[in-house]
Order: sequence, then structure tokens, then C-alpha cells
Amino acid sequence: MEEGESMMLMGLYSPCHVWKARLNGYEEALKLFKRIEDEKSPEWGKYLGLLKKFVTDSNAVAQLKGLEAALAYIENAHVAGKTSGEVVSGVVSKVFNQPKARAKELGSDICLMYMEIERAEVVQDELIKGLDNKNPKIVVTCIETLRKALSEFGSKIITLKPVVKVLPKQFESREKAVRDEAKLLAVEIYKWIRDALRPPLQGINSVQLKELEEEWVKLPTAAPKQSRFLRSQQALKAKFEQQQAAGGDEADGDKDDEPAPQVDPYELLEAVEILSKLPKDFYDKIEAKKWQERKEALEAVETLAKNPKLENGDFGDLVRALRKVIGKDANVMLVTLAAKCVAGLAAGLRKKFGTYAGHVVPTILEKFKEKKPQVVQALQEAIDAIFLTTTLQNISEDVLGVMDNKNPSIKQQASLFLARSFRHCTQATLPKSMLKAFCPAFLKQVNDSAPEVRDAAYEALGTAMKVVGEKAVNPFLADLDKLKLDKIKESADKVELPGKKGGGVGAEKKAPAAKAAPPAVAPARSSGPPKKAPAAKLGGPPKKGKPASAPSAKGKKCPETKEFVETELSIEVCEERSAAVLPASCMQLLDSANWKERLASMEEFQKAVEQMDKSEMPCQALVRMLAKKPGWKETNFQVMQMKLHIVGLIAQKGSFSKTSAFVVLDGLVDKIGDVKCGGKAKEGLTATAEACSLPWTAEQVVSMVFAQKNPKNQAETLNWLANAMKEFGFAGINVKGFINNVKTALGATNPAVRTAAITLLGVMYLYMGAPLRMFFEDEKPALLKQIDDEFEKMQGQSPPTAFRGARKGGAEEDGEEADEQEEDGGGAPDVMDLLPRTDISDKITQDMVDKVGDKNWKIRKEGLDEVAAVISEAKFIQPSIGELPMALKGRLNDSNKILVQQTLTILQQIAVAMGPALKQHVKNLGMPIITVLGDGKTNVRAAAMTTLQAWVEQTGMKDWLEGEDLSEELKRENPFLRQEVLGWLAEKLPAMRTVPSDLMLCVPYLYSCLEDRNGDVRKKAQDALPIFMMHLGYEKMLKATGKLKPASKEPVSALLEKARAVMPAKLAPPPGKAGAAKSVSGGAPAAKSASSKPKPKPVIDDYDDDDDDDDEPEPETKTKKVVKPGAAKKGVLGKKAPVTKATVKDEEDRSGVIFILVPNGKEQRIKEEKGLKVLKWNFNTPRDEYVDQLKTQMSTCFARWLQDELFHASDFQRQVKAIGVMGERMEEELEGTVSCLDLILKWFTLRFFETNSTVLMKVLEYLKLLFPTLSRENYHLNEYEASSFIPYLILKVGESKDVVRKDVRAILTMLCKVYPASKVFPFLMDGTKSKNSKQRAECLEELGCLIENYGMNVCQPTPAKSMKEIAVHIGDRDNSVRNAALNTVLAVYNVCGDQVYKLIGNLSEKEMSMLEERVKRSAKKTPAAAPPPARQAAERERPQREHPSNPNATFMRKPAQQPQEDVPNKLNQARAQNAVREHSHPSIPKEFQLDLDMIENDHTRVSELPDLVQHKLDELLEPIMMPEPKIRSVSPHFDDLHNSTASTINFVISQVASGDINTSIQALAQIDEVLRQEDKAEAMSGHIDQFLIATFMQLRLIYNTHMADDRLDKKDIFKLYSCIIGNMLSLFSMESLAREASMGVLKDLMHGLITLMLDARVEDIEDGQQLIRSVNLLVVRVLEKSDQTNILSALLVLLQDSLTTSSGSPMFSELVMKCLWRMIRFLPETINSINLDRILLDVHNFMKVFPKEKLKQLKSDVPHRTLKTLLHTLCKLTGAKILDHMSMIENKNDSELEAHLRRVVKHSGNFSGMKSDRGTEKGQDDRMSKAKVSDILSEIFKKIGSKENTKEGLTELYEYKQKYSDADLEPFLRNTSQFFQSYVERGLRVIESEREGKGRIQPSSTVIPQHGLDSGSVPLNGEEMKPAVYYERLKILRQRQGLENNSRQAQLLQQEEGDSGPMRPITSLLSKPSVASSTDMLQSKLSQLKESRESHFQQEQSHSHSPTRCSSPSANLDDLKKRLERIKSNRQ
Repeated sequence: MEEGESMMLMGLYSPCHVWKARLNGYEEALKLFKRIEDEKSPEWGKYLGLLKKFVTDSNAVAQLKGLEAALAYIENAHVAGKTSGEVVSGVVSKVFNQPKARAKELGSDICLMYMEIERAEVVQDELIKGLDNKNPKIVVTCIETLRKALSEFGSKIITLKPVVKVLPKQFESREKAVRDEAKLLAVEIYKWIRDALRPPLQGINSVQLKELEEEWVKLPTAAPKQSRFLRSQQALKAKFEQQQAAGGDEADGDKDDEPAPQVDPYELLEAVEILSKLPKDFYDKIEAKKWQERKEALEAVETLAKNPKLENGDFGDLVRALRKVIGKDANVMLVTLAAKCVAGLAAGLRKKFGTYAGHVVPTILEKFKEKKPQVVQALQEAIDAIFLTTTLQNISEDVLGVMDNKNPSIKQQASLFLARSFRHCTQATLPKSMLKAFCPAFLKQVNDSAPEVRDAAYEALGTAMKVVGEKAVNPFLADLDKLKLDKIKESADKVELPGKKGGGVGAEKKAPAAKAAPPAVAPARSSGPPKKAPAAKLGGPPKKGKPASAPSAKGKKCPETKEFVETELSIEVCEERSAAVLPASCMQLLDSANWKERLASMEEFQKAVEQMDKSEMPCQALVRMLAKKPGWKETNFQVMQMKLHIVGLIAQKGSFSKTSAFVVLDGLVDKIGDVKCGGKAKEGLTATAEACSLPWTAEQVVSMVFAQKNPKNQAETLNWLANAMKEFGFAGINVKGFINNVKTALGATNPAVRTAAITLLGVMYLYMGAPLRMFFEDEKPALLKQIDDEFEKMQGQSPPTAFRGARKGGAEEDGEEADEQEEDGGGAPDVMDLLPRTDISDKITQDMVDKVGDKNWKIRKEGLDEVAAVISEAKFIQPSIGELPMALKGRLNDSNKILVQQTLTILQQIAVAMGPALKQHVKNLGMPIITVLGDGKTNVRAAAMTTLQAWVEQTGMKDWLEGEDLSEELKRENPFLRQEVLGWLAEKLPAMRTVPSDLMLCVPYLYSCLEDRNGDVRKKAQDALPIFMMHLGYEKMLKATGKLKPASKEPVSALLEKARAVMPAKLAPPPGKAGAAKSVSGGAPAAKSASSKPKPKPVIDDYDDDDDDDDEPEPETKTKKVVKPGAAKKGVLGKKAPVTKATVKDEEDRSGVIFILVPNGKEQRIKEEKGLKVLKWNFNTPRDEYVDQLKTQMSTCFARWLQDELFHASDFQRQVKAIGVMGERMEEELEGTVSCLDLILKWFTLRFFETNSTVLMKVLEYLKLLFPTLSRENYHLNEYEASSFIPYLILKVGESKDVVRKDVRAILTMLCKVYPASKVFPFLMDGTKSKNSKQRAECLEELGCLIENYGMNVCQPTPAKSMKEIAVHIGDRDNSVRNAALNTVLAVYNVCGDQVYKLIGNLSEKEMSMLEERVKRSAKKTPAAAPPPARQAAERERPQREHPSNPNATFMRKPAQQPQEDVPNKLNQARAQNAVREHSHPSIPKEFQLDLDMIENDHTRVSELPDLVQHKLDELLEPIMMPEPKIRSVSPHFDDLHNSTASTINFVISQVASGDINTSIQALAQIDEVLRQEDKAEAMSGHIDQFLIATFMQLRLIYNTHMADDRLDKKDIFKLYSCIIGNMLSLFSMESLAREASMGVLKDLMHGLITLMLDARVEDIEDGQQLIRSVNLLVVRVLEKSDQTNILSALLVLLQDSLTTSSGSPMFSELVMKCLWRMIRFLPETINSINLDRILLDVHNFMKVFPKEKLKQLKSDVPHRTLKTLLHTLCKLTGAKILDHMSMIENKNDSELEAHLRRVVKHSGNFSGMKSDRGTEKGQDDRMSKAKVSDILSEIFKKIGSKENTKEGLTELYEYKQKYSDADLEPFLRNTSQFFQSYVERGLRVIESEREGKGRIQPSSTVIPQHGLDSGSVPLNGEEMKPAVYYERLKILRQRQGLENNSRQAQLLQQEEGDSGPMRPITSLLSKPSVASSTDMLQSKLSQLKESRESHFQQEQSHSHSPTRCSSPSANLDDLKKRLERIKSNRQ
């Protein structure tokens, strides 16, 4: 095969002279082309460049074979269409001139085959170019080929306009063959377009024309049929042939209408420009006094106007002149002439004349008062021609204005004009809104005294009935008698609509419309071309095929037909009828004097009514019985309630007429304000409104209630009405009537009435919008402010869906109105119609118009001011505004730009004042606004755009796009205008469902804008390109490029391809309002049906878009291989099987993997992006380049079909399905998902920029599934993935829809499990800078959650910087942002206490007060760490947000925020959605599945608390026993999932910090099991820091939250404390494990334990004292067993922090120092294991923060002395070597520490290190020189003399005397005063008495022994007593100040000093220390542990207990026994 192919190619490429080789090549190619079965085979591509050579071969023999091969190629190759232009050009130039007939035949076949493969336009263009060739043979063959093409394909495929245009030229050819062929072509064209061909050929030779006429007469009258079909029509062909085989004529009929689009002869004509040809003195002559001169001027116009097609221009002046003649000229002949001129202009300009229609129609209608037949006839012709240029809606106001004219001729001619106009209408163009307006006027004329008026009205109504059907018109004729109805029906029968006639243009025009209804079902199933949309809509109700459709139609009709006045029955008749249906006893007791009897009667009455059938219920009789004495004056409220209830029942169940309603309304209104009966009265009113319509009921009720003086009734009536409007909708409400009553209510003295009126206005505002306010501008400012406030509340809300009322199904039937309004509510245009409008045409005087057009700009401005004043005064105006439009139009191009802007402002006024009726002024006044967009000044352009938007808001876009006006504007080569207009179109077009076909006229100018010199124009054009394509389709736009120059065609085509990729999805047409309402509640079914409907479309249109969707056309293309040309029947028979086969194959293709694993693919992409080889994924809005880049990247690793679905341009349902498949395959293709994760996330970011909520929700659903899955697999996002996704996800957190925001927040929470929270934090910080207030608020809330969950270490780059940025938002304008910022700062406050004020920096006084108020409020609600208000609801479900009790709570974050009762429903939905996946993936372990049943019932289940275990008392070394874990057995999968012990321990440790007490206790119990067993305890090695972090976090949680929560049982908290302390004691009894604790962790642990000891609330817990003793014991154990360096360092840092924090308790610092003293005491034993370098560094840091002077200024000198003692002891133990351990201090010379150490070392150098500490110090002091003694005493006396340090000096003096009793103080006291000396002596005595008192106190049994006592060798004095002295002094001082000492003592202090020091509750003890602790180092790891914990909720286990090892020998045995007894008793 390869050899043959190479030989063939050699032949094809051979030099020209080797023709045989080429011939051989062509033969081989022909064979090959017939052999290749797959039309998409890559083989075809090899011959693309050669095909032109095939047809242009210079050798005739070879050329013939080449033509055959080319024909085979074109027939079979998918890519052949690309060669059409060059090949057909070659055929025309090189084949059609050949002498051989066979060559011409093959050339012609090639042209026709190209047409068959959808390239008709290209072929036709080339053939028409060939007609200009000088060779007549070529011309003849081109004409012949065109004729064949038209004969076979028909006028639907062959565009006749360009052919007809060149046809006359061919009749002038010298060559007879050309003329003859042209004649044959003209005959063929005539078959298709009939008389439309006559006008273009009027200029040819009369003999030729006569010959043609003779040939045309011979032609058959039947329309020709298409005999050859395009590839895309093959299915249609098969369908027609099947129908033909089955049904015959019916199918033929359908086929006749379908393919033959009617050609308008007007389109085939050349436009003639006539304005320049007008006589120069025309305007002077038309004003001349002599009628002959006026006649001359008119005749000149008439001659010009006879041209059948006129070129557009400014005909305003000419039309005004003609109108003046018609309206005011007394000469009827001139009036007739002017009318003919107007008719000619209207016929020649067609739609372009619509601009002037509104000016001429009123004048013509008024002129119908003339009775001369020739005048009337001319006027009729003129107005009929005008009607064809505009719409009925545009002229309806003018016509209605003369319908009640006094002159019968005017009324008659107006009705006849409407009758003629109706004939040109269809059901779509004569909607019910128009009938509603016209029918009342006709009904008046039906009763007119003049017979001609009556007959005209009958004819008009009959025509309307014929057009829209009896069903649509009958409701308006309900009041007519039978005779008149018969006359109308008779008129209807006589009417012959143009569409019914056999010939003529009118018939051809209207045939499609007439045919629209029957085939409506077909378009409904397929999303057919836009032009079929009206037909589909027309056939809307029947196509549903539901029985309900008939009743809905009936129901709609009934209320209107029932609007007859029911005969009022006499009381006797009522009693008779009531007696027939009510029990006798009931009738007798109705008016009984005994209320109980009346009540019994009412009960019987109610039962009877409930059992009655609707048909037999006499409603009027029953309600009259109820109204019978006492009637509505009933005094007993129970009887009255029953009565009102029965009224409601009757109205609901029976045929309730307005007559019956009148009987009850008075009583209902009277009782509506009654406290007891008001509710029933409102129910009765609602039922009445349902029966008789709300508008009527409301009007009666309001008029009745305001006739009363009862304010309560008035207020309640207004409240009922406001609610009723929401329930019934606003349709039909009489706004005018209500406004007056509401104004009365607003002026009421009773505030309740005013409030109710304002509430009613708020509801009306929902339906009417801003115009409503204009009615109340005259109200008082205070009242107006209240109204504005109410309106502001309603702003942004949409009216609720009406669910009551007889017409609620009417929207489905009112398809036409709904289509027109294009509003779901459908009420807005009606509301605007209801507004009272003023006719200002009388106020627009000629003088005012002249002023506006004056030469002097000041006068022009004066005129504009007057116009603005008139419009402002009128508020709402009618559309008739006289000559104002033309005057304003002139001012839009005023040279004075100020006047232009003023004119634009007036036009904005007009838009608001006129409302939707503005449509009729779009052409004459709206289009000039667009012209102003080209102005050079920015402010003028901005004003023009604002005006344009205001107009479009009222008119909609449709009118702007119709006609050539818009394309004419774009034609202007003004860059400003072009960029503004294109930008405007790009903004407005996407929101339109359909657009007029005239939009296509703009495309050539759009293409020219793509190549504009101005960059902004090019950019706007590129932006608009996809929008145009969305409506017009790629194929049409591509065809339009054929008319471009060759140099422009290629770049424009490339841009089209790009635009095709990003083309937005077109809005689907609404399936009917009822259907739309249903789809809201059932989103999924609606989506399913929507996606299933378009399926048949590819059968017809597969070939329309060959390159767009490779999967769709496959079935058809394969069928085409079977269907050879000419073998039609075979194709029909073989149709089904190939399609089915292809579908199966398609399914098989999709069953493969969707993600292709490319080795290192992701890494390569990351590398390319870092190296800037590709675009970095960073944009504000995604440009085309990004989309193209993503497509390229995805093409290598995504399945082809999946990529096609994901990037499907037009059908979003495809994207939804693709996401669904990705979700379903996630588990099985997890590796592939991870490898393509970056691309998946990037694709999702593109969806975030689209407005399609269905796709967005599906994306969020997928992400909620994706991130937990990644988390379970321990996958973490890299920076590349995160940075290209998270910023765009955060954009959606500001989405307006709550459901989206909640989902995004849930995803952000999940995201923190696969990407560090500290890295998510900066993205959220960036999100707070958004302009979207919702986004700012949500980002701030999320930041608060992160800080709550992960602590302050998530704040990046630093907490201070982050907090300053967050605090800025406290002053935000938006309330929600302010609240969110305050909540976030509050979350920080809960973590680090008062330190938050330092972090946030300076705030304004107002902001600081807001923050302080929030902190105070929080403290009141929950004293420690209350959750932010925004999250309290969620926290009621779970005690702490960051530690959910439900391990799956993170995954279910969204449901957790819903109300609790909603959860089961949502879980059921989740279960239903996941059921299939659970069965299809049995390999997923149960631990990783959501147990929905368990979660659903979790809130009702009380977890069983674990009980404590029995222990033997003789096990003395077990001071604390752990509770036995009462938990479920281990899952069988546990070992498989956790084959590593470390992961198990990590999981259990993570549960220790749980916010749920039970979870934490169970985790502690499991850890205790491990610690108790020696063989397993070592497994904890490496996890000690994690365990301790979790422990002190739990301690912090208890302190801040659990202890503050009154709902929690304190016994549970005690159990938790017991477990924690027991665990810690077990841990710290094992030295090897205890030494693993790091310094930071020990610091936080000691902080937590000491805070617990000082917590006054612990006393409230039973056995609180015992708990504190246990903590005391634990502290001792920690000090003993921990790494001595770490614990000593931790204590130093803790002391530093406690002294730094001003809010800390002094007792805290003192207890820390107690621990330090104990450590100092044991230094001799532990010195060798201590890292002195680290300790000295900590001391150095301490002394930097607290230099000596600062330390001395503290209230207590104990810290100073503690530090000195530590350093002294270290120096004593190490000597001078201590100076060598300062290596870690950077600047030793600057360190105060070094100097101090050197002094100590120097003084202690002569003494032996073997002596005791105190002996050393004493010996040292004994040997002090006198000089030194003098210095010391001088220093002491200086202190005593100073005011601040006097007490400190006295204490030092006393201690000095104690040490050196022989010291001589005389020299220092000698020179002092007697007062000073006595002061010193008195002070020393006081200190001595204090010390003696202290010495007498016997210390209790100590746990921490006193420091400084060596075997009792030193007496209880000196250095050892110093801390006690200060505590004693503090106690005395507190007593003196009246501060009572706490009875409770700090255990550590008791045991250290035997003192009962003062205690008081502290705040913020657990604030985060300023020095970085272990929390900062291990926080991220702990967050992972938490995730692990949450994903293993179902894994619970029970372990057997083994005895723990001995605790500290120093434990008090009695205490232990007592404690164990208590534990046992608690358990029982």
C-alpha cells in the first residue's frame, strides 16, 4: 500500500510533460479515494494542496481523470470544503472553456457537489465572477451551472438576489448562446419567485421580455420542489420520503412550504436616491399661496416617489411638508396628491419610513372627515402603506385617540383601517394586550347610532377573530347580545386573509405565519433556528400534551366570561333555595335570641356547606341567609367567627359571583379590625378575591373601608391588601384608584394606618419600581423619608411568585404577551400602562418648537428649558409629543455642546416619563442618540451612553436592532462611535434570547472594526465577536467573510475561530411561564428535560458545524457513506442501523479513562510557567489566550471527548454532565485526577467568571468532594496549584446567592486540610481589599475562623501587620463588613487577650469604642471566649467550632449552618445522591464513608460518659486511675488503615484537644492505656510534644469555654480534669518520655497548670481542693522529671512574660518564682545535666527586658532576688568557668549579665565551693572590707531616704542587721533628724514583729519542700525567708486596705511557705505569651492531626487496663486513699 501510494504521489508531483505519469497518479488516487471508508481519515489531508492541480491539468486526457478523482475526493473527504474556493475558481477558468462536454459536465458536478457539502455561497460567488469572463463558453457554462443548482437545490440554498442582479446584463450579450442560456435561467428563477422577478427585468429588450412572458405563462402553477439536498438535510430528506411513503399528500404539503423561502421583489431592486433630485425651490413652492405652484412641487415629489425602492436619508422635512398639506390645505386635489406622495415614500422606504409614521398617522386619521371618495381612497392607500413600515403597537395610541371622535366618518375609517391592518397580523403580532386596548373601543362603535360605524366595527372585530381565533376574542365580547355576535362571526367568515390566497406577494409573505401553528410540536422538541421561535411559542400549550392544559385554558377564560351581573334574588327566593340544601333546624335557629342555638345552627350550616357539590350550591342564597338578622351585627364572637369561616368556604367551593360578594364584603370589612374575628375576615376576603379577582375585590374593599372612620379596620385592610398582592400578583390592579386612598391613609392621624399604608407602598414598589415614588413627591419630607426607607428595604428584591387567583395558569396561555414583555413576572409593562399619563402635545406649542430650532443659542437653550419644565411637571406622559422629536433631533448635533448635553438630559426625562410607549420614537429620536456617541468630548459621550441606557431600559433592545439604522451608524468610520456602540452591544446582546435577523447587517462593519487603525475599536470588536456569533451562529459569520478582501479574510477567520472557542451559551427561550415556575422547585428534572430536548437537532444540523463537534456528526457522516448520490431510497432504508452502531461506539469511547497519566506532566507545566514559557495564570478576567493555553495543556492528558464537553460553547448542560463524570470517576481515577489537578482547578476558575449558576453549583459540588478525598490521601496542594485557584475561589465568596457563599466557605475550610492555613491566610487578606462588600465581610469571617482554629501563627506575614489591616475594616461603610471585622478581632482577643490592642495599633475613638463594646458584650454572654455573633447559631449545634464533636463536621459545614430541622432532609438528599457510588465502590473502607444515619440522629443521641474503673487500694503507687473507655470495638479495617503505630497515636492525640468532652476523655483513656504498659509506653516516644500541646490546648479550652458554659455539667469537667492530670502524672513518672518535652511546650504546660491552680471557679466544683492538690503534685513531677535545661528555661521565659503582661495576676508570677526556687535548690544535683549556655542566654534576655533599675522598680523585689540567687548558685557551683558559657550571647560586652557574673565570681573566688550556699554567702560577707560595708549601708540609707524605695531600704537594713549584728549604724544616723531616726527604728520593729509572727506558723505537709534548708543546719532567717517576708507584707497591706483575703489558698504557696496568701480571680491568664512557644512550632502539625481525627470518627476501641507504675514517693498516702474513695463513690 505504501509503495503504491508513494508511486501515485510521484505521479501527481511529476513535471508537466510527463502527463502519463500524472494520468496514472489520478487513476490511483481515484481508486484510493473510493477505498477510504472513514471520511475523517488523516489520508485525506495529504491531498488538500493538490486538488486544484487535479482540475487544472494542462493535458486534456489527464484533466478528465483528475476531475473524476477530484469529484470522488469532494464527495467523500470531510476536509474537502476547505478547498472550495480555489478548486471552483480553477474549474471556471480551466474546465468550463474545454471543448469536451464530459469535462464541462464533471466541472459542473464538482460545483454542485461543493454545494451539497455546505459550500453553496462560495461556489455561487465564483460562478457569478465567471459571468464577467471574456470567454463566452465560460459564461454559458457558468449560467448553465447556476441554473442546474437552482433547479436541484432550490431558492432556499441558492441566494437569488446576486443572480438576479447580474441577469439583465446577460440579456445584452452579443453571443446568442449566452442570451439563450440567460433566458433559460430567467425561466428557472421565475419558477421559484414568480412575479418578484418582473421588476428587475423591466429594463431588458421588449422582445426578450415578451419571449420570457410567453415562457412564464407555460410554466405549471405548482411550486417547484427541492430535489437535491445538502449533507445537513439528508435526515430531513429521509424523513420527508418516509412521510411520503406513509401519508402522501400531507407530507407533500409540508414539504412544499418548508423549502421555499419567499423572495421579496423589493430586495432584488436597486435603491434610488431622491432627496438630491427634489426641485431646489420645493420648500418655497409647497408654501406658495397659489395652488398651482403647490401642485407642481407635489407632482415632482410624486414622480420621484414612484421609484419602487428609495435610498434612506433624512426625509423629516419632506414628510413634515407633506403632512402640512394633508392636514391644512383646503384644496382636496392637493391633499390627494400629498397622500399619494406619502404612500410612495412609505412603499419605497419601507421600515425606514417607520421613523416618520407617528407624525403622519394622526393627521391622516383626522383628515378622514373628508367625504370625497378620491381623497378617502388616497388617504387609505397612504395609511395602509405606512402601517407596513411600523407596528400596530406604535400607532395604537393615535388610532385609539380618534375611535371616539364625534365625526362618524373618522370613526368608520379608523375601524376599517384597523380591519385592513389586522389582516397583515398573526397571532404573534396581534397579541391580547392589543386586543384589550381595541376591543372596548369597537364595542362602543358596535352600539353607535351610525350604521356605517357599526358595520366597520363588525368588520374589524370579525377580522381580529379570524386572525387570532374565537377563543382569544370571545372574552372581550361577553356583554354582546347574540345578534351582534352573529354579525361579527359572519364578518369573520367573509374575511380572506392574505396567507390563504393562491398568488401574490402578500400570500407568499404570510404563508409561513399561517403555517406556523400546525408544526409547532417539531420545533418544540429541537432547538431549531431562531426564526421558528414564535411558532414554537405559539404552540406552547398544546405541545405539553397534558390534560391539565385544557382546564388551565378554561380556568383562564371563566373569570372573564363570568363577569356578568348575577340577578339579585329576593329574600323569599333565597330562603326557599337555602331550605332545599340546609337542615330545617339550621334555618329555624339562624336568628334565635340564644347565642348557643345560633352557634349550633352555624355548625350545621358549615357541615352542610362542606358536603355540598359546587353545582348545587346556591351561593347568593346562602350568604343572604348568613346576612339575615342579626347578620354582620352578631355580638357573639364565636358565632361571628363561624359565619366568616362559612363565607370563605362558600367563596372557595361554589360559583361565587360579584353579586354574592357585595352581600358579604360589608360585613368582612367591618370585622377585619376585630381582634377575635379579624383573621377569619381576612380569610374570607382572600377567598372572595380568588373567586371574583383581586383587582375588583380590592377596589370594593378599599372604598368601603375608607368610607368608615375606624382606623383599626383601615390599617388591617391595608395590611391584608399588601399580603394579597404578594399572593395574587399585581396584574389588573387599578393603581390610579389606590394611589388616592393610600394618600388618604398616609395623612391619617392614627400611626397604625400610616404604617400599613407605607407597608402597602413597599409591596407595590416591588411590582412598579421607581415610578411609584413620583406620585408622592408632594408629601411632607418626614413622610417621604419613611416611604424612601421602605422602598430601600425592597430594593433588589424580586416580586414573589403569585400562587393564588383564577388567572394563575394564564401565563401559559398568554404566550404572546409573555413573549413581548420578556419578563418572568410579566406585570411590569402592564403596571406602566396603569400609570396616569398626561397628554403634553398641546403644551408643545409651535412657538416652543421654533425656539428650540432658533439660530441664537440662548433662545435655543430657553426653548429646551421650557421643554424640560413641561415634562417635569407632567411626570408621566403619553407618547404623543407633537413635533418635539424632530426639534430635539436637530439639537443632538448642535454646535454648542452644552445644548447637546441638555438635550440628552431631556431625552432621559422623556424615557422615564413615557415608559414602554417610548418604542415608537426609537427610530426617529433614539438612533440620533447613538450618533452622539461619536462626539469628540468624553463628557458628551458619557451623557449619550447614559441616555441610551435609559431608553433601552424602557424599550428593550429589539427595536434598536431592527432595520438598517444600527448598521448605518456602525458604517460611520468614527472610532469613538464604533467602540462605544460595540461595547454597548457586547453588554446588551448576551441577555437577549433572540435577535432580529437585521443584526446580520452589522457584521460587515464589525469585521472592518476588527482591522480598524484604532486599538480600542479593535479590542471592542474582538469582545463583541463571540456575542454576535452566539446569536448569528458560526456558519453565518464565516460565510460573511466571503465578501472580505483576500488580505482581510484570513485574519478575520482566525479571530472567528478564537471567538468560537469562547462563545457564551445562548439563553434558552422560556418554556412558558408555568413551566419556568415549576423548574425553580425542581431544578434537576428541569435540567434533565432541557438537556434531552435538543437531542434531535444534530439529525438535521450535523453538517452545519463540521469542525465544532467531532462526536456529533459521526453517525450522519457514516450514513452518508451508504447514501451515494442518486440512491435516496437506499439511504432511507439504511438510516437507523449506522446511527445505533455509532452511538454504541461513542459510549464505548467514553467508558475509557478520562485522565491520561503523563509522566512528570504537572512538573513540566510548573517549570514552563516559572520559566515564563507560558502565560502565568493571573488575570482579572480570563482572556482568549488563557483559554487557548489551557485547552492546549489539557489536550495531552484529558480524554478528547471530555475536553470537548468541558469547552462546549453553546450547551452548558454538556459541561454539567462532564463535571458529573469527573466526580463519579474520582475514586477510581484518583491518580489521574491528582496528575491533572492543576488543569482541573484552572478550568474551574474560568467557570467562576461566568454567570451560569447551574455550572457553578456543579463545580462547587465537585470541589466539596475533591478536597476531602485529597485530604484522605494525604495530598497537599503545591504553590502553583494554590495560586492559580484560591484567589479566584475567594472571588465567589462575595457571590450574591447565599447558597454559593456557604458552599465556598465550606470549601475554604476543607482547603485548609490540603494547603496550610497560614498560606490561605494571605489570599483571604487580599480578598478583604475587594470592592464587593459581601466578599470583604466573608473573607473577614473566614479569617476569624482560621485564627480560632489554628491560633495566631496563621497570621502572615506577622500578626501585628495582619491585625492592623483587619482593624482598618472596623471603620468600613458597610455594616456587615464592620461586624465581620469586629468578630475577627474578637476571635484574636479570645486567643491572646489584651495583647490584641497592641497588635491592632491606633484606632479612632469611635472604632475603639465599638471594639470595646463588642468585647464587653462577648464577655457578658460567655465570660471567657464567646464565639462571634455571626457564628453563634452554628455553635449551638457544636460547643466549639474549631473542635467539632462530629468528626465529619468539617465536611458537612454547610448543613451544620442550616436550622437543625433541615438537616435530615439534606442528609436524605445526600444519601440518595451517594447511594449508587456506595454500591459501585465497595472497596472504600467504612471508616472513610459518611455514616449518614448516625449523623442524622446524632443530635438526639446522648453519648454515654465513660465510668471510672475499680482499683485496689493496696496498689499504693497508683495515685490516680484513668476512666475505662466505654467505646465501640475497633473497626476490622483499623489495622489495614493504620499499619503504622505512629499514625494511630497521632489520631488519638488529635482527639485530646476536641471540643467535645466525651471525645477528649476517650482519647485520654486510650493514651493512658499505652502509658501504663511498659512494653507499649515507648510507642509514645516522638509524640510527647504533640500530646502536651493537645493537653494544654484542652486546658485552655476548659478555662475559656467549658467553665464559662452553664449548660455543661461541672462533674463532666472534673472528670476531664482528672483524666488530664492522671495522664500527665503517668507521663512524667517516666523520665525517658518526660525529657522529650521541649522548652516551648513545657512553658505552655506550666502556664496552663498554674492558671488552673489559680482558677477560683475550680472551688465551685465538688472536690476542687483535691483537684488542686493533684495539680500541685503534677507540677512537682514536671519539675523533677523534665529535661532540667528545658524546664528551667521555660520557667525563666514564663516569669518574663508574666512580669511583662500588665493584666496578669501577681500570684501567677509568685508561683512561677516558687518553681524557680525549687529548681535552684536542686541545682547541685542537676548542674551537670544543664546546658548553661542556654540558661545564661535566657537570663541575658530577661535582663535585657528587665534591667537592674527596672527590676528594682517592680512592686516586689522577689524577681530580682530570684534572679540573683540563681546566678549566685550557678557561680558557686561552676566557679569562673561560668564565664565560658556565654557563647550564645551575641554582644557579651553590652550584657549586664557578664558584669554581674564577674562581680559574683570575684567575690566568691577565695572560698571553697564545698561549703553550703548560705555558708558561702555568710563567709563572704564576714570578710567584707569596711569600705564595702560602708558602701552597702550608704546604698541602704539612700533607699530609706527616697520616697519610692523607703520600704525596700528598711527591709534591706533589717536583713543586714540580722546578718551582721555588730554592724555600726551610728555614723549613718548621726547627721539625720530625730524624726528620721525614730522612723527607722519603728520600721525595723514592725519588720521584726512580722518576721516573728511568721516564724510561729507551722507549715502544713509540704509537697514542694522549702528551698534553702540544708539538713536544718541553718536557722529560719536570712535569705531563706525573704519571699515569705514579702508575702506577709502583702497580706498585712491588703488587710489595712480592707481587701479581704481569699479563704482558698494556692497549694503551691501553702506548701512552700505555709502562708495563706491572697488569691483573686484573674482574667486573660491564658493569653498567648509574647515569646514564640511550642504552639507556634507545632501548630501546622497539630492541624493535620485534627484532620486525621475527623476522618476517623467511626474508629473507636476499648483496651484493657494494666496497673501504672509508682508515682512520686513523696505523695501523701492518706490523700491518695481519700481521693480513690471519692472516685469510687462518684462512679457509683
